[in-house]
Amino acid sequence: MSKDYLIVNKKILPDYLEKVIEARTLLENHEVSTVTEAVAKAGISRNTYYKYKDFVFSQQETSLSRHAVLTLILRDEAGSLSSVISTVTEEKTNILTISQALPVAGKANVLITLDITNMKCTMDDLTAKLKSLRSVRSVHLDAIE
Repeated sequence: MSKDYLIVNKKILPDYLEKVIEARTLLENHEVSTVTEAVAKAGISRNTYYKYKDFVFSQQETSLSRHAVLTLILRDEAGSLSSVISTVTEEKTNILTISQALPVAGKANVLITLDITNMKCTMDDLTAKLKSLRSVRSVHLDAIE
């Protein structure tokens, strides 16, 4: 966690900070169409909303999804990508993007972005499972956040 943030019980904070989050949620969920409507419904001023909207977050907002980017080299065989997809979804990851290049010389380069927020195993375990697949030649973890 960054040194710029603190975890604080909301009981010691002014109630208008929670109302800023409420107003932002109303806007994000399209329950209201303007900031004026959102702040009126939340019971705060526009000034309070604009002053704090980029600085207070609910726990759900701070525990946003974690992502991982993997590069795989697959054999050019029927079902290769399907076996990779099955393996990552078994571990409760959510596939965000898949980019597969045209196969060249019997192999295909695949880039997969995963939401690993709810992943059941570790990243090392997932890459090991992928490497153990017959159709996978290599797996590289490019990035994780």
